[in-house]
Amino acid sequence: MTDSSRALANDAYVNMKLQVKMELPRTRETVLDFFERMRRTNPDLSAFRKAREEYSLESPPGPESRWIAVRSNSVRSGMVNPASFEDAYSLHAEVLETAPAFLSIPPLDVEYVELLFGFDILAGGQHDGIVFEALCAGSPLAGLGGIPGATPVDFQPLVGLSLRSTQGEEVQAHFEIKTHPHSGRRESESTPQPICMYLTLRRFGTLSDIRELPRILRDLAVHGEGLLESRLIPHVLIPIRQAAGMGHS
Repeated sequence: MTDSSRALANDAYVNMKLQVKMELPRTRETVLDFFERMRRTNPDLSAFRKAREEYSLESPPGPESRWIAVRSNSVRSGMVNPASFEDAYSLHAEVLETAPAFLSIPPLDVEYVELLFGFDILAGGQHDGIVFEALCAGSPLAGLGGIPGATPVDFQPLVGLSLRSTQGEEVQAHFEIKTHPHSGRRESESTPQPICMYLTLRRFGTLSDIRELPRILRDLAVHGEGLLESRLIPHVLIPIRQAAGMGHS
């Protein structure tokens, strides 16, 4: 994680998802063997948890944490507040190299590979109003909120784009903002909640070789870092951070 992006958010994270078309085997031996293999090279991944739809392997709670999860149609991994992007990519690449053999994932079964960059900014007050003013002030959309006495109560933009990767492959990029509803109390009495900003990149399509997965991850990472520095940080993260710091309610 770059110093500039870490300084701009309360929390930052980099997540990966390998989505498959058919249901994954989730027998006791299959999942535990996969997790034990990952724990051998990542001893901090020591907590095994079972939810209704998910098995997960997690590191102890703390400012920096990592996790791996298996659901019926996906294998995911994530890292919160990594010291660098490379730390997160290393975990994701190892999952992509290891999971296909343990969970019987052939190239035909791959639906997409996803890489998500997330940033949380803690803010009190009316989140939707903060985001609306930060992103729409001075634009034609600002006229929608110019009704006397009106307050934005649902403004969570999502913009999807079809792009080309460094290898000429189609990549879908989504910029998304998630707000938390205002409690209705005075701002001074409300507990700050995160305004979440995501950049999600997905590469769809069947693979010719399952060993392509780490290379696809690297392509998404290069593409994503470029979009962070040129688009999400200057045009989304910084304006929302500035608006949140002005004490809007």
